[in-house]
Amino acid sequence: MANIVLVGAQWGDEGKGRITDLLSSKVGMVVRFQGGDNAGHTVIFNGQEFKLHLIPSGILYPDVVCVIGNGVVINPATLISEIENLEKKGIDTENLRISSNCHIIMPYHIALDGASEKRLGSSKIGTTKKGIGPVYSDKASRVGIRVCDLLDAELFWQKLNDVLEVKNAILSKVYGAETFDAKEIFEKYNEYARIIKKYVVESTFLINKALDEKKNILFEGAQGTLLDIDHGTYPFVTSSSTIAGGVFAGAGIGPGRVNEVIGITKSYCTRVGEGVFPTEELGKIGEFIRVKGHEYGTTTGRARRCGWFDCVIIKYAGMINNLSSIAITKLDVLSGIEKIKICTSYKVGDNIYENVTPNCFTLEKSQPQYIEVNGWDEDITNILEFEKLPYNARKYINTIEELTKIPVSMISVGPDRNQIIIKDENLKKNFF
Repeated sequence: MANIVLVGAQWGDEGKGRITDLLSSKVGMVVRFQGGDNAGHTVIFNGQEFKLHLIPSGILYPDVVCVIGNGVVINPATLISEIENLEKKGIDTENLRISSNCHIIMPYHIALDGASEKRLGSSKIGTTKKGIGPVYSDKASRVGIRVCDLLDAELFWQKLNDVLEVKNAILSKVYGAETFDAKEIFEKYNEYARIIKKYVVESTFLINKALDEKKNILFEGAQGTLLDIDHGTYPFVTSSSTIAGGVFAGAGIGPGRVNEVIGITKSYCTRVGEGVFPTEELGKIGEFIRVKGHEYGTTTGRARRCGWFDCVIIKYAGMINNLSSIAITKLDVLSGIEKIKICTSYKVGDNIYENVTPNCFTLEKSQPQYIEVNGWDEDITNILEFEKLPYNARKYINTIEELTKIPVSMISVGPDRNQIIIKDENLKKNFF
């Protein structure tokens, strides 16, 4: 058994929720370590669909402790709505824990996010307008309001008034937008504090105690490697560290605590929002993948941009995350495509690159270089053993392994948690 970090190996939306759900029943704790409600995980459990934005997917298992770590930013309204929706569906949330050091998304963060995107016009980042960037900015500027501040009414009132004076000035004078009343926010957020108070803990001690007791922990990332604030396609990135290294700051653990890092990737590639996407397919194939794969954002509902599998970015993700393996989701979506392309390198001018740093302005000039493999027509949604997949499907997976030099540990062939092939024998032995 091991302590595993799950990270997205592409631009997010890779299906991390269903892999987290699959492994959650085998661990004692699931920890979310970064991001906010700009991420969404869709999980099918006992025939019901759950869309989770803040609460770790392990909440569906009554014996698993689910921790929202200090690196996560929280919109209390979203969190409370999520708790209520889970309880309405018969899911107990008593094992939820929230770090007292999580930063809180305030109404002015959401307003500033929307106003900034509007002002940027055609140069917009394509954010979810959930206030994520502004709250992380406040965290770095040391004017953020944390969960522990929210639970101290006197301190919260003082901090709110101090920061709101500046935020209102920016909203009115820079953006010409409406301002906020401190008393209204104070009263609303005091009610939020009353509801979430019972879940709040010093999460760093809780997590490290579990590690000391040899409990197995699953660390759940949001978004994907190419959206990392430092290592992604900047500036079209999120505002947190989405890579495996982010777990150490976002959960408060040391590097030696992690045993395995699994990168989640689709059998093709998708992206939501703006930014470079070298293997994007704008024609019939892109639309075929979008419709068959139900490629619409869990959080925004926006249609995802779709394209071919990109080995260049997966090799990059493998390097900076030190991936032990990759889990490939939605292989079934490719059934029915006669010829499937795999990007092996980029051509920039007269040069060919198999390894690149994802500078978005360089990638905009890149031409993806492909190989083609034969597709398959068979329905693979009920196949649970790798050897029973059609020859061409096995060939596709083996080719990805050869090109990326990263072993494939899991392959999903449908949306249900049981529609998965465990290819890695050690994983099968330890978890299944």
